[in-house]
Amino acid sequence: MTARILVMPGDGVGPEICREAVRVLDTLATDHGLDIMLEEALVGGAAIDATGDPLPESSLEAARAADAVLFGAIGGPAWDDQPRDKRPESGLLRLRAELDLFANLRPAILYPQLAHVSALKRDIVAGLDIMIVRELTGGIYFGKPSGMHKNANGKREAFNTMRYDEGEISRIGRAAFDIARARGGRLCSVDKANVLDVSQLWRDVMNELGREYEDIELTHMYVDNAAMQLVRAPKQFDTVVTSNLFGDVLSDAAAMLTGSIGMLPSASMDANGKGLYEPVHGSAPDIAGQDVANPLAVILSVAMMLRYTLKRPDLAKKVENAVGYALDRGLRTRDIMDDEKQIASTQEMGGAIVDMLR
Repeated sequence: MTARILVMPGDGVGPEICREAVRVLDTLATDHGLDIMLEEALVGGAAIDATGDPLPESSLEAARAADAVLFGAIGGPAWDDQPRDKRPESGLLRLRAELDLFANLRPAILYPQLAHVSALKRDIVAGLDIMIVRELTGGIYFGKPSGMHKNANGKREAFNTMRYDEGEISRIGRAAFDIARARGGRLCSVDKANVLDVSQLWRDVMNELGREYEDIELTHMYVDNAAMQLVRAPKQFDTVVTSNLFGDVLSDAAAMLTGSIGMLPSASMDANGKGLYEPVHGSAPDIAGQDVANPLAVILSVAMMLRYTLKRPDLAKKVENAVGYALDRGLRTRDIMDDEKQIASTQEMGGAIVDMLR
């Protein structure tokens, strides 16, 4: 059955890195029998410029109809003066909510060829392989009430609500336990149960689930300690599960352990295996159009798509191996460059991956 893949390049470097990801998908289709149909839709600032809406209804309908979405990046200073609900980022938040993409998977894997560019010493990060599972459609980003007003003293006051029910916690918990079972069998649940009622509920539900997953070693850690431990001894973690806000912060911190945020893919999944796949980095408007952005994160996002939605782990491994071979050859984009290696443009790096897949 043909899989429908919607490509949403977005803004900044999004279109140029997505072009390289599409080249990879086209090569897998022509040389390895991957049965796919590619479409494209507007999102973010590009959609605002064209339609006045960061997520036009036509784009949302195309995303609903697709089996998987490949997403580039959104945002930039050109749209910073928009009202909050009309900024590019609101389009992505709405897309996640409308598709019920509740489970965000962010692997932090250090390729051995890049150990020297990590912010930490080689012996601390060598062999790093962490999966952070972040709840994506609840918590403080979506909790109501929220807003900004003047209080009784005439002072501006803003407020947001961190809110979870046990059903939301249970479904992300089960997803994390299942992922941990397929990895090293260890799951660390991160919360702030010593201060927050919502985190106490989170911990209670995780403990209840833990009794159903007796083969998984479940531990708990407060988020402030988890941030410290990611820097002190990151290899103690295998699979981490946490809430929307905490996952946003911790996954970006983990990204820097790998040497460059330009190396990190992500997947946002619904309950049926449909996913939105995107690099962790942003739109980088300062380098957009210069052919210097690192396309490896979005190409590795394609590998995640192959593994989790298209159920082609064989092709996912081929893509991941091709990235390793390119690094072995000494190819480096600017963000992972050192003096002894060959600097590659966005297109050259993408081309090298395509050549190794043929």
